[in-house]
Amino acid sequence: MISYPDINPVAVDFGFVKIHWYGITYVVGILLAWLLLKYRGQQSYWGFNNEQISDLIFYAMFGIIVGGRLGSVLFYNFSYYIQHPIEVFYIQQGGMSFHGGLLGVMAAVWFFARKIEVPFFKLTDFIAPVVPIGLGCGRIGNFINGELWGGPSDLPWAMIFPDPAAGGIARHPSQLYEALLEGLILFIILWCFSRTPRPLKTISGLFLIGYGVFRFIVEFVRIPDQHIGYLAFDWFTMGQLLTLPMIIFGLFLMTMAYKKT
Repeated sequence: MISYPDINPVAVDFGFVKIHWYGITYVVGILLAWLLLKYRGQQSYWGFNNEQISDLIFYAMFGIIVGGRLGSVLFYNFSYYIQHPIEVFYIQQGGMSFHGGLLGVMAAVWFFARKIEVPFFKLTDFIAPVVPIGLGCGRIGNFINGELWGGPSDLPWAMIFPDPAAGGIARHPSQLYEALLEGLILFIILWCFSRTPRPLKTISGLFLIGYGVFRFIVEFVRIPDQHIGYLAFDWFTMGQLLTLPMIIFGLFLMTMAYKKT
């Protein structure tokens, strides 16, 4: 068993305002994505300049924050936020949904694609390889917050999380599993796959499949939200339910793309 590191979720406390590590991880993820997109934009076949990339990051950032928070509220804890509406805005305490964030980013990218008059899937193919960077950083933020831990485990790297709800027993550090799979490994797969021109929609499709499969797997050891629990068979979770359409749509995109080549 590995001791959970004693990390204060608050990075800097100015008294009148607190800066949380959770928020910093999001900023780091967005900055890294912006730098990587500027590098990708140098490849002539994409045809995006630095100004367009910076604007795209702004649109995507807005979609991440609004969509991610609304997704968490609507998909995972709607009854609670109905009773505590002001806490919808307490994003520094955690509570962001990937699936909501994805929908938010897709909406933002759709508006931006119309603005600069390029195909929607050209933009999603362009940004898909850098999305795992943000996902990985976000999962590190979850780990620092001591939230979204996994089930009981006797593996050498199991941890005892400080949350009283964790029961003081060693558990899977499922946040780190997701940071590794949905972050680092998915980034490597997509980055290598997209190094050469690919048929339109294939990079987006591979992202949806890759994330969906990795998230589905990790959900087997990640404890679902207590107020939701398991949806069926004592193992099927809300995360898996929301992930299945991603895998199906990703397979559809790749199949249609390669049929046209």
